[in-house]
Amino acid sequence: MGTLVGHVAPGFGFFALGLWHLLNHIKLHALNPKYYTSMPWFPTSRKRYLELYLIMVGCSMSISMELFIGPARHQPLGPDGTIPSNHLHNFEHSTISLSIFVYALSAIILDKFAPNKSQHGLTLLVGASAFSQQLLLFHLHSADHMGVEGQYHLLLQVVIAISLLTTLMGIGYPKSFLISFVRSISILFQGVWLMVMGFMLWTPQFMPKGCFMHLEEGHTVVRCGSHQALKRAKALVNVEFSWLLVLVMIFSMCLYMFFTKVYGGRVEYKSLSKYEEPEEVEDAEAQKKNKHFVDHMEKAFIPMDIER
Repeated sequence: MGTLVGHVAPGFGFFALGLWHLLNHIKLHALNPKYYTSMPWFPTSRKRYLELYLIMVGCSMSISMELFIGPARHQPLGPDGTIPSNHLHNFEHSTISLSIFVYALSAIILDKFAPNKSQHGLTLLVGASAFSQQLLLFHLHSADHMGVEGQYHLLLQVVIAISLLTTLMGIGYPKSFLISFVRSISILFQGVWLMVMGFMLWTPQFMPKGCFMHLEEGHTVVRCGSHQALKRAKALVNVEFSWLLVLVMIFSMCLYMFFTKVYGGRVEYKSLSKYEEPEEVEDAEAQKKNKHFVDHMEKAFIPMDIER
């Protein structure tokens, strides 16, 4: 990050992932409204782990760009083997990418070697740890917290917090469509906000009035000539965030209505996995036992009622 491409590229990744999850959750709920169960990731027909592989590839490219391709010496350490202050943000960004890489790898391992009822919950837990890493590192970011860039990061933290909260809630409420719906929108909105941040902070034509681009500690930041100009720039960022949120919500609701209309009339029967079948059998046997018990008690009370 720290450049236009450094924000737009990961932003597009978050946008694509959020849109992919949003479409699949809406479709899954439209097909099975009574038996809907949230999925932490969605396999494809040709390549089961395509989504997770793409996440891992994107994270690997991000780490390589931050630590080896982007720096002037093509390595993040200084001549004395320490981390220079202007490379701290590279390590912070690469750590976020690493945590997301671990999530995708863990999802594959859990699906292959631990296909049980706790698989999805554990996958969401690893995903929540990635969001918590992201939230922590943006909150304690080594970049400027007071300027225009800091205002963009502050609002980004709000969206990340929603992603984290809904991911944790998804562990306890896997059948809640609204939780999955909000989580998908928040991931999509993270991508939109990162892409907008890249264009607005590193395109001279989009600089707020009274602000300018300035090179500090090896990377470009936005500075404003007066306190009034800074205050106005932050207010514009807030308005921009609000407008984008409205557009994203309208877009998401339109998608929901469209896919509900397309897939709402179709019926797909829920396929039971191996670890779900014994529970269903036990429930059926329990119902039979309860029915026999009720019938027996009714017969036992009939003579008593007659005598009365």
